[in-house]
Amino acid sequence: MDFGVVSPDTVTREFLAVVLAGFGNELVPLTSDHGEEPCPKALLPIANNPMLGYPLSWIEQSGVKNVLLICPSTHRAAISHYIHSDSSSTSFSSLRIDLQSYDESHDLSIGTCTLLRHFSNRITGDFILVPCDFITSPTLPLTRLLNKFRVNSTSDGAIATACWFEGQNLNLGKDAIPDEWGSSHSVVPMVWDESTETLLHICTPDDDDRNAEEIELRMALLSKYPRTKLTSKFQDSHVYVCRRSVLDALQRKPHMDSFREEFFPWLCRVQYQRTKRGKYEHVLDSNTNNLSQSIALRHSTLQPNMHDHVKNLTFSPTASPYLGNMALSGPPSATDSEDDDTASASLRIGVVLHRARDGYVARANNLQSFLALNRHFLADNTYSLPTDPKDRSLIDQKATISSDSMIGESTRIEEKTSIKKSVIGRHCVIGKMVKITGCVLMDHCIIADGAKLDGSMLGKNTKVGAKSELIRCITQAGYEVMSGESYRHEKLDVSDWTAAPEENEEENEDDEEDDMSESGEDSS
Repeated sequence: MDFGVVSPDTVTREFLAVVLAGFGNELVPLTSDHGEEPCPKALLPIANNPMLGYPLSWIEQSGVKNVLLICPSTHRAAISHYIHSDSSSTSFSSLRIDLQSYDESHDLSIGTCTLLRHFSNRITGDFILVPCDFITSPTLPLTRLLNKFRVNSTSDGAIATACWFEGQNLNLGKDAIPDEWGSSHSVVPMVWDESTETLLHICTPDDDDRNAEEIELRMALLSKYPRTKLTSKFQDSHVYVCRRSVLDALQRKPHMDSFREEFFPWLCRVQYQRTKRGKYEHVLDSNTNNLSQSIALRHSTLQPNMHDHVKNLTFSPTASPYLGNMALSGPPSATDSEDDDTASASLRIGVVLHRARDGYVARANNLQSFLALNRHFLADNTYSLPTDPKDRSLIDQKATISSDSMIGESTRIEEKTSIKKSVIGRHCVIGKMVKITGCVLMDHCIIADGAKLDGSMLGKNTKVGAKSELIRCITQAGYEVMSGESYRHEKLDVSDWTAAPEENEEENEDDEEDDMSESGEDSS
């Protein structure tokens, strides 16, 4: 019997990876436009590699082939050039990237929910939502999330899996990032069931507005999951593996804009609130074999008992002054109680928790984490100088470069210059007797003789004049620091120095008018 051969192109792919690349307003001024040229967040370099490359490699290593990459329309050309460049096409050769764009500006941002609704016709099956700024450790492969989703969705009809990670205390000491750079990650308490690895509750800004001192949980939740845990140690990676039916439910919530702050917390409540479940179960419960599986699991001695009476409750919140008190919202009502025996699917939200001890994981979604990630890769760096002999010839032998530094290709470094714990981008020019410590310099930066840089991040094409000093500063792309100038703990925007010449021009015009009037009086 000849079964024939099925072409790989006709095989239905299991997952579509949806990668979101936004403006990155939290990374301003690094993401501010350089004149008419945009500076896409997705292409900001981390250890001299574009940020977008890290999640794309993560996706490719999992075996997922199809990627829907969504970016602002002004960033489309730059991102398209990157993913189709020779180096990128080789790095992501197995990925089929569908690049789509949308109209947006820095001042008017569009939420993830709105984007998913708009591009829903391109998402035909189960999907993975991935931000362009998620940088993972090899100890957290995407397959770990995918396998958990596969098991949960098949065994009891779970609808999604989320990933949370424990932040690390880097203990930077004197190298600590200044408060002037803006706030770091906000604390977001979450509640989960450890035995079933189920995400139950995520605190939202609305919860904080109603009562920032207490966390209110329904008795329906505690009746169904009596051994819940509460913590604020973990951060949301914004990586979600979802059934296609989750997108169908999102279409019924047109008022929701934020996936993380509005829709996903709402989705958590569907699994234990009778009213929401009754209204959306037929939307979320796609065809699975969960009914037969749930019967087998119910009689399994290995399956944890999910229906213990609430009197056995042991609540174990992680100690944190932020968490305040716990408030339970009254006795269970008819709308809160659940009849689990009649449920055809659990509609659970699974959760994967990555511990700090298992490897460094972070999101480069603010200035602090962006610098910390660059420093992290420096610690793992196995070489400081370029490997190409032509590039190495551009570095003077009398320059001092520490082993925990990184120098990009085609970068020139003059004599008696000292570079420590820093990332220097490509095609930079570093003058004589320059001191650079704990910095990140992007491509095409020019540092004149005798300048001193400490703990700073310089956007591409930044120029620093001779004997200037920058201490823990950030510059927009194209910024120029004049010779002899000194700045500390500042965000330097192009408008700061472009405004000055205009004022001088006005003063010169006034002086010229005064001179003309005086000369006229003299002639008369």
